[in-house]
This record gives sequence, C-alpha cells and structure tokens, in this order.
Amino acid sequence: MTRIRLFATDLDGTLLRSDRTVSPRAAEAMAGARAAGIEVVWATARARHSVHELAQSCGFRGKAVCANGAVLLDLADGTPEIIDTVSIDAGAAGAVMAQIRELIPGVVFANVGATRFVAEPAYAALCKFSDHHRHPHEMELSDSLPTGVEAMVKIVARHPDLAGAQLYRTAVAVGITGVELTHSGAAYMEMAAQGVSKASALARLCALDGIDLSQVAAAGDALNDVAMLTWAGTALVPANAVPEVIALADRVLPTNDEDGVASYLEELAGAAQRDAAS
Repeated sequence: MTRIRLFATDLDGTLLRSDRTVSPRAAEAMAGARAAGIEVVWATARARHSVHELAQSCGFRGKAVCANGAVLLDLADGTPEIIDTVSIDAGAAGAVMAQIRELIPGVVFANVGATRFVAEPAYAALCKFSDHHRHPHEMELSDSLPTGVEAMVKIVARHPDLAGAQLYRTAVAVGITGVELTHSGAAYMEMAAQGVSKASALARLCALDGIDLSQVAAAGDALNDVAMLTWAGTALVPANAVPEVIALADRVLPTNDEDGVASYLEELAGAAQRDAAS
C-alpha cells in the first residue's frame, strides 16, 4: 500500500461542519497527521483573510491553496504569507465579463485580488456576510471592472434571479473560454486564469517537495473539487457531496458533520506510526 505523504482537503462541506467551524476532533486529527509526517494542505475557494481566521481558530500551521488554486499561502508562523499567485490577464477578464453580460443579462461581478475584493455595487447588494466572509457594506465598490488596482486572481459572477449553479452550467454549455470556470456550491459562479485549479496548485507544491502523485490523497465535495479529485492518487468524498463528485470517489467518507475527514486522518496517522515502529 502506497504511503500517503500529502493530504489535501477542501474546507466548506468537507473539513468544516455545517456551522462552518473546524471541530476539535478535526483540529486534533490534523495535528496528529502532521506529527506523523503527513503534510496537510487546505484547498479552498476562500480568500486569504477567511483562511487566516479559520487557521487561527484551530491552530492550523500548514499550507493553503486559496481562490481555487490561484493563491498559495504558508501559515507556518501563524500569519498568511503569500508564496505564489496566478493572476488573470486584465484584457482577458474584461473580454470574458463582456461575453457573459451579453449571454446572461442582469449578471453582476466582483474582482478578487490576493488581498482585495472589488465589487460592482449591484453585486454587493446581493451579498450576505457568509458569501465571501465580508460584510457587504464594507466591500470596496467600483462601477467599472476590471479596475487594475491589484492583480486579479478570481472573478465571481452572480445574478438576482439565477442560482450560481445555473450560471455555471449556462456558461459551460456555450463554451466560455479564456478563464477556468467552476462552482463551489455558493450563490455565484467563479473564474480563475485558464488552467488554474486546486489540482494545478497542489501539483506545484508536490513538485517542490518531491512528492509523487500516488502519495497524494484529496477530499472534496463540490464541482470546484473535481480537478483535484481526478488528479490525486486517492480521491476521498464525504457522503454529503454532490452526485457528480460522489461518482469520482475511491472512498466515500462519513459526512462533514460526522467528521469524515478527521476519521481518515486518524487512520493515516495510526498507519504511519505503526510503520515507524515496525
């Protein structure tokens, strides 16, 4: 049996419980896995500030893939140090947004940088705090996107009447190009630079650390986890995942509210400790 050296986990719907917290059991399991020599990496659509807050809440000190692969963070010293970004060309971003506006009248946008979030006023008006872990009235607003203020790592689009999944499926069906389209289960559709995904970011980390693909296990529950799950040597999916993701699983774990990820990490750590003792 191949030894797992790196375990990557999505956050919302996978590691986090439905109340969007890391349970004490999950925090302990991550620490135990790291102590056993297994690198634990968070892989999420969330932005830097939100990942930092979660890491502080549970003592996580590993690396994090943010913005669906466009930003890499190192939290080793308790601060979210940006170690790599992949940005969207401003010209390509403008062209894609114009194409989507023509395709879906009424769609509104926000542009996400490694440290900034700039929204059209109509986008902010549709938001609640849990959408982006930002209070809508505190969002930076602009009537003209892209602004060019900070290199853009993600575009988000939403509509007052259409769900995020419907926006995503509509854009995919017509063949929107120039960006990587995805959906995390949120009220909006997400876009990164062409070819950028959680998988591409994890592949960069593995190359730096000399970790073979067969030594990687990944867990996720939503469409933005598909690339990561099909790339990883072992695909793990909580039972609460969407059907398209369940179909990719090498193993289905208990749900996020049942600490499925924690149970797997406990197994990994136990196996590593037994190997070290033998």
